[in-house]
Amino acid sequence: MDFGVNIFPCEYSISLTVLGSALEERGFESLWVAEHSHIPRDRTAPWPGGDVLPQMYYDAMDPFVVLSAVAAVTKKLKVATGIALVIQRDPIQTAKEVASLDVLSEGRFLFGIGAGWSLEEMENHGTDPTRRFGLMRERIEAMKSIWANEEAEYHGTQVNFDPIISNPKPVQKPHPPIHVGGIFPGGLNRAVRYGNGWIPIAGRGEFNPKRWVEERNIACETAGRDPKEIEISIYGAPTNPSQLEELKNAGIDRVVFGLPPEGTEPVMSILDSLTELKENF
Repeated sequence: MDFGVNIFPCEYSISLTVLGSALEERGFESLWVAEHSHIPRDRTAPWPGGDVLPQMYYDAMDPFVVLSAVAAVTKKLKVATGIALVIQRDPIQTAKEVASLDVLSEGRFLFGIGAGWSLEEMENHGTDPTRRFGLMRERIEAMKSIWANEEAEYHGTQVNFDPIISNPKPVQKPHPPIHVGGIFPGGLNRAVRYGNGWIPIAGRGEFNPKRWVEERNIACETAGRDPKEIEISIYGAPTNPSQLEELKNAGIDRVVFGLPPEGTEPVMSILDSLTELKENF
């Protein structure tokens, strides 16, 4: 079981290059950063995490810029979006950003994606919230075509373009792993349909890692896919040793601990505790 951390990359938080170097020194596998382009002043969609939306959602920096900086000061640490809101991103430009980051990191990028929850944020990007899941699939399919072909084209109901040439191509073949965020069953079904991993969030719904793995296996069998092709990464992983043991025994592939967007001293203190916890597994 691999160990990673996630954080909202804000200008007032610990330097992400300092954090990335510290994670690599301590043997963590990956660093995941969140994305929100903006938060509408007036919004109707509730935040799934509670009544009050934390300030970090308003202040997050661009994940691809941040991860490029982290990749430049590390050699082994995987850098990941957790999650990129592809329903709010142009697929041709995003395909280039993904490929560029994979080249710069020498094949260490994990592409965590999701459809988001902020309806007004989506609408500001021209996305119809009622069609966002279909849009996410088409944009991922279009990006896969760009990464795989010297002359790529895609013709869907929401994404459509004639043959184009776009370089560079990713280092990882056929493309960086695509990890789809979302609760069961929708998130899992989308991951099995066009992804390489599923990211359920601990604390939202029942904590039942054995069932998560069983449902992954059933969904893969139904779709004709090998369950080994779909990693399960637990976002917001618990720090309770018994729960971590349960996750490990169930066959969970990765746990991702949350870090607050705070200064160097408090974050490093938390990281020291997580390192000690990790070393017991």
